[in-house]
Formats: sequence, structure tokens, C-alpha cells
Amino acid sequence: MDILAISDLHGSTHKALNNYLKNNKIDLIVIAGDITHFGPAELAEDILNEISSYDIPVVAIPGNCDPQGVSIQLDNSKAINIHGKSTAIKNVGICGFGGSNLTPFDTPLEFGEIEIFEELDKIMVEMKDQDIKILVTHAPPLNTNADKLPNGDHVGSESIRKIIEDYKPNINICGHIHEAQSIDQIGETIILNPGQIMDGGACLVQIDDKTNKINSKIIKL
Repeated sequence: MDILAISDLHGSTHKALNNYLKNNKIDLIVIAGDITHFGPAELAEDILNEISSYDIPVVAIPGNCDPQGVSIQLDNSKAINIHGKSTAIKNVGICGFGGSNLTPFDTPLEFGEIEIFEELDKIMVEMKDQDIKILVTHAPPLNTNADKLPNGDHVGSESIRKIIEDYKPNINICGHIHEAQSIDQIGETIILNPGQIMDGGACLVQIDDKTNKINSKIIKL
């Protein structure tokens, strides 16, 4: 299975993404939030439907810059909304939680650490029977390359890190910190921040159908 991971669209699908999807075989698209740039909520549905028009399954969560109530548009779109939910595609279990931990900017979709932990704690168990487990969050886990600002500060979620340490998913796909495009690890969990799509940022995850071996890399759309 070839999975394209993208994040931080901020209101546009971008020509580079459309060209990539036309010219490459992808089995699943994962969108890790900030589909719009502070709305409108209806734009999220339009963008997800456009990406879904390539007849590739799409799973998505909102980001902190998506408006309150945007989950309704995700539910109405042709994509699969995994905010606070899980799904399975073949032998791959996927669950997600959108928005972010609290920021200094009072963006529309922020959550306290206790709520993030409690919500993820409920849904992680739903993937227990899957061979491969993917956690999709908009916020990155704390103290990784994926949450590091240019000044060196780490601003990720301590709850997401704790969930990863407790449940040990194979992969965490995140976003939020545009400058922190990276591949990192917490234990055996691969942490992927594809960066913002405006810069052509994306990650390609390849899972061998026979061995379940995972190969991941940052790509330029």
C-alpha cells in the first residue's frame, strides 16, 4: 500500500498535488488538518471532494485553523472523517484527532491536554486487531523534530506523545508546525510531519503487502 500524507492545505489543493495524483499510483491519501484557512467550513467539503475525485480513498481530520463545526463538512464530503474516530483499509487501522493543543493565538479548534488524551485513549483500542496502526493528529507529539520551531522551542502535545508511548502505533502522521517537516521516532513509532503543501511538502509511506515492512520518506510534490 502506498500512502500519501499531506497537511496544512490552508484553503487550496494546490496544482502540485493535483499533478502528483495524476501521475503517480497512490492507494490512500491522509490529510492531517488545516484544510481551510479559518474557513469557511464549506470550503473543506469542496477541497476534500476535489481530492477524492481521483478515486483514491481519502481520510482527513481538521486542524486548529479550521472553524468550529467543520466536522459536519468532513462527514458530508467524499472523504472519511477520522476526527475522534477510526477506520480500517485492508489490514491498516487508522484513527485520528484534529485541532491542536492550546496555542498563544486562540485559533478556532484547540483542545486542552486532558481532552486530547481522553479522546485518543478511547479510539486507539479500536485498532488493536489491525496489523498496521496509524495515528493521525494535526498537532505533533511533544519533543520531536516534528514539533520544533525555528528558535528551537518544542510546542507539540504532551498527550499525543503519551498516547504514542502507551499504544505504540506504527506511524503518527501530523502537521501544524510548517517549518518542522521531518521524519522522527518515538520508540518504534515513526513520526511524520510532511510540512505545508504550499511548499510542496508531503510524505510517502510504503507498506509491503506481504511483510508489512514500512518505508517512509519526505517527497516534493
